[in-house]
Amino acid sequence: MAVCYSVSAIAIISTLLTIFSLSLFLNSNTKIFNEVSLLGTNECDIYKGSWVFDDSYPLYNSSTCPFIGDTRDCQKNGRLDKEYLNYRWQPYGCNLPRFNGTELLLKYKGKRIMFVGDSLGQNQWYSLACMLHVSQPQAKYIVDRTGRHYTFTIPEYNIWLLYLGNPLIVDIATNKGSRVLKIDSISSGNVWKQMDVLVFDTWHWWNRTGTRQTWNIIQEGNRTYKDMDRLELYKKAINTWAKWADSNHNSTKTKVFFQGVSPDHKECEGKTRPQQSIGGLYPGQIELENALKTMSNSIVRLINITRLSQYRADGHQSVYSYNHMDCLHWCLPGVPDTWNLLLYHLLIS
Repeated sequence: MAVCYSVSAIAIISTLLTIFSLSLFLNSNTKIFNEVSLLGTNECDIYKGSWVFDDSYPLYNSSTCPFIGDTRDCQKNGRLDKEYLNYRWQPYGCNLPRFNGTELLLKYKGKRIMFVGDSLGQNQWYSLACMLHVSQPQAKYIVDRTGRHYTFTIPEYNIWLLYLGNPLIVDIATNKGSRVLKIDSISSGNVWKQMDVLVFDTWHWWNRTGTRQTWNIIQEGNRTYKDMDRLELYKKAINTWAKWADSNHNSTKTKVFFQGVSPDHKECEGKTRPQQSIGGLYPGQIELENALKTMSNSIVRLINITRLSQYRADGHQSVYSYNHMDCLHWCLPGVPDTWNLLLYHLLIS
């Protein structure tokens, strides 16, 4: 009996040691085994975290994305430092899944994904098109850019990635040579409703003045205005969109997201690493969040990229752009890849 007891004791101890060792292994490899276990729960806010250096980044090289062009390719435009390419967003308490373009292509086979908004949405469209292309580099693709309408298609998967330039979301109409901003009108909705995924963004065009302003007069109902406080104007537009989405969103067909405000930085030249501290929230971001809270249709999701992007003054195109300082748009590869990683998580989870 003593011998049997000793063997049993040894077996039990061996089992416990195995479990303990496996536990240590799993904890040391959380990135592999616990990719999405906490995502989307109250235990982890994926928008709170920090930028960490990861030498497995970037997710693609600009040289392997043939349609990115010169406008966003900072390396091609002479940027010598490369550390900005290697930062990954790390939420506190959990890990984001690594982007798997093949999985997204399979899950959204036959689907249409559309970005609607300003040139920051265009920035994100280029990013996701590159991320999908490098996941299946041998697959044939079609790219069409006509005016403000961009299309990227991989026929093998019948997936359509579209960008529709509509910086203000609401309507602008021409009346007797005058450009009228119809702050309570949306006429593009019929196109939007045909999509399977919609990602909206707007903010930076609302502060344009002078010759850069895209309207001459503002119309709300039967009343017209020469001008209005721009934050109030933006608030009205966002609430017009929220009412449209509440009335027209078919959650069984279309997933709808609103992208948080992409921050610009007053100074970005010479920045090579993420900042350690940032300022407060953008007023536009506050109004956007307030508008989304008024919606009865809770299926619309906010992709809250504002604060995490505020740390990345180093990610802007800076002098490596259109021969002028650009602290608004982003180098690719770069920060918009993380926006798409967040979108990817929300689409597959």
